Amino acid sequence: MSHTLRLTQTARPMQRFRRGHTVLIVSLLLVGLVAVASLVLFVQSETTTRATAGADLHTVEYDTFDITIPTSGELEALNRVEVRNKMESRAVITDIVEEGVTVEEGDVLLRLADEEIRDRIKDAEEALRSAQNEHASARANLEIAMSTRDSELAQADLEIRLAELALDAWRDGELLSKQRQLELDIETAEMNYNRLVDRVEQSRRLAEEGFISEDEYERDRISMIEAQATLEQARIAKEVYEDYTYHQEHAQFHSDLEQAKDERERTEQRHRNEVERARADVESKEFQLESRQQRLADLRQQLEHSVVRAPTAGLVVYASSMQSRRRRSPDPPDIGTELSPNEEVIILPDISQLVANVQVNEALSGLVQRGQRATVMSDAVPGEMIEGEVMNIGVLAQSGGWRDPNRRDYTVRIKLDRGAELGLKPSMRAQATIYIDTVEEALSVPLQSVFREGDVAYVYLRNGSNEYEQRPVRVGRTSETKAEILGGIDEGDVVLLREPRSNEIVRRLDRMPTDDRYRLPDEEDDDPVGLPAT
Repeated sequence: MSHTLRLTQTARPMQRFRRGHTVLIVSLLLVGLVAVASLVLFVQSETTTRATAGADLHTVEYDTFDITIPTSGELEALNRVEVRNKMESRAVITDIVEEGVTVEEGDVLLRLADEEIRDRIKDAEEALRSAQNEHASARANLEIAMSTRDSELAQADLEIRLAELALDAWRDGELLSKQRQLELDIETAEMNYNRLVDRVEQSRRLAEEGFISEDEYERDRISMIEAQATLEQARIAKEVYEDYTYHQEHAQFHSDLEQAKDERERTEQRHRNEVERARADVESKEFQLESRQQRLADLRQQLEHSVVRAPTAGLVVYASSMQSRRRRSPDPPDIGTELSPNEEVIILPDISQLVANVQVNEALSGLVQRGQRATVMSDAVPGEMIEGEVMNIGVLAQSGGWRDPNRRDYTVRIKLDRGAELGLKPSMRAQATIYIDTVEEALSVPLQSVFREGDVAYVYLRNGSNEYEQRPVRVGRTSETKAEILGGIDEGDVVLLREPRSNEIVRRLDRMPTDDRYRLPDEEDDDPVGLPAT
């Protein structure tokens, strides 16, 4: 046992020695590996830096480039027709064309149940016949009333004419005859009286002389007295006629004429009211007749609306498919679907002429003008460039929504030269490039080589193998990839397309204390640079 303990105590130092030796060797190996890896990484870094530096350099040259606005949106038909349910009553679909089918003008798009409308047409036809009979009766009553009016007015006119003739006959005949007769009676009575007066005087003398008897004398005197009475009666008769009878007859004849006129006026008024009532009844019946005719025509038109035909050729698109892009997707129309009055059911876009509706930020919208050239590429036909032209620019900007509430975009419509033969359809995604201007043979650099600090633009100009200096430049027109340089660098200069590392910059811009602006080298203090050209 003691021997075993001694062996164990002796082995323990040896184990600790071996373990320490192993740790040392592993540590040395790790240090060596790290050194080798660092060397490799350093070499690779230097190689990558040199390669990258070569790839990130650009030689300044004169070039022609387009100023464009890239944008995106979707395709839409230039012209489209909305097909709506025109039935005012209950409309249930009994047949409908499949979505995506291309139809020709006059093809049936959908059919609606028409049993109810046919029953209503039968009721309307019966009501129309009743209205026609009532209207005919009212017209007959009007004609009778007008005929009776004309007959009685003619009789009244005759009574007036007779009264006028009686007045004329009395005034121009009876009156003159009466007046003449009265004067003649007076004249005759006077002559007879005067004759008898002379005879009585002669009879008195003859009686006194005894030639005639007293009785004969008295008879002559009685005759004279009678003649005197006759004369007085004739005079009284004339006075009575002139003072009373003439006025009475005059008033009577005029009264008869006025009464005849008044009777005609009463007859005319009475019949006017009767005719007006009859005419009003006719107008009422005509209105009812026209209303029922219009109602029947409307119902027949509604019956025609139960079969909806394509007003023009186009691609069948359910309105629900268009609505689903803006809000909760509604169910597509199908057999048994009940439609609301004037509900939009189908849209027929004319795919022979397409437009691209694209969005342009409000900061760039002022550059877009009608008639500008554009190119469009659809996701459905990648690589196929389609020429187009700007049709119009939206009047009101659209909000970016909850994702970007501060964004404002204007809708620009681009008319495509072709598209239908490529199989393009509305609502397909599309990218567009709008050509704003062309920069002809101008000194230019890639846009990523231009940097800004405030309102100062500058580039990193190569000065040596891997050394660069900040050089202010005047920037003119810019595209999405290139910038026109108006001053600060020359053709053949080499600029860096990235931000250099700090150890690569050998010269930075000097800040002028006078106006706190950067200057081009060797420029006068009163000529600030680095500002965009106007």
